[in-house]
Amino acid sequence: MSAAVSGAAVATGPGAASGWLLEVRELSVSYGRVEALHGIDLRVRAGQIVTVIGPNGAGKTTLLAALMGLLPAAGKIDFLGTAHGRDSVAARVDRGMVLVPEKRELFATMSVEDNLLLGAFSRYRRGLRDQGAELLRIFAIFPRLGERRTQLAGSLSGGERQMLAMGRALMARPRLLLLDEPSLGLAPLIIREIFRVVAQLREQGVAVLLVEQNARAALQVADYGYVLESGQVALAGPSAQLAEDRRVIDSYLGLGGRSRGAAAG
Repeated sequence: MSAAVSGAAVATGPGAASGWLLEVRELSVSYGRVEALHGIDLRVRAGQIVTVIGPNGAGKTTLLAALMGLLPAAGKIDFLGTAHGRDSVAARVDRGMVLVPEKRELFATMSVEDNLLLGAFSRYRRGLRDQGAELLRIFAIFPRLGERRTQLAGSLSGGERQMLAMGRALMARPRLLLLDEPSLGLAPLIIREIFRVVAQLREQGVAVLLVEQNARAALQVADYGYVLESGQVALAGPSAQLAEDRRVIDSYLGLGGRSRGAAAG
C-alpha cells in the first residue's frame, strides 16, 4: 500500500471540507464467512466523476451493489447528507441514486422506447409527467437510440445496449450514476462515445461513480480515483496523480509487464 498516495489523498481530495454528495465510511460486505469488502472509505462530490479500478475479485462490483442496497453491508452510507444504509433500492432511486449494472439487464422483448420509459417510473410514480421531454433529451444524448426507438432491445448491438442501459438510468434524472464496467466487450469507437457521454454528464451536474476495467480511459475521464485490492482501498488520489503512480502504471495501465486485462473485474 502506497502511503504517499493513499494516506493524504483521501483527506485532501476535492470537496474534502464539505459538500459531499456521497460519503462512505468503514463499509464492509461479507458473503457468509468471507469478507468481500473491508473498511471502505469513499467520497463523491456533486458533479464529480470518481473511478474505482482494481484487479478481478477486488470487490468493485460488490461495492456498487452494496451502495445500491442490493447487498447487506455494515458501515455508513450517507447520500445527500442523510444516512441511507437501510433504505430500499426503490428509495435510493427516488432520492437520486441509479445503477447501470455490468450485464445491462434490459427487457429484450420490449422496444427501446419502452425500456427507456421504465427508467422514468419512479418519477411517474411521484406525479411527474415529463416523460416525453425526457425521451427527447435521451435521444439527443444518444441519437442512435432515437433511430431505433421502436426496435426491440434484444436486437440491438452490444454498444447500443450499453447506450440503452445508460439512457434508461438517465430517465430517472439521477444525482449520482453508478456505472459498472460500461466499456466491457465494446469496440474502441463505441467506448470513446460512452466516455464522451460520461464526461458530458459531469458538465450537466450529474456525479458518476465509475467501476471500469479500462483503467487508462477511466483515469483520463475521472477527477478522482480509488484502487481497490483484496476488498480494501490500496491507493486513492486525484486521477492525474494516480495515472503517474508507478504501481498503477505497472499493474493497471498495460505497462511494466502486465496487460490491461489484469485490471478487468
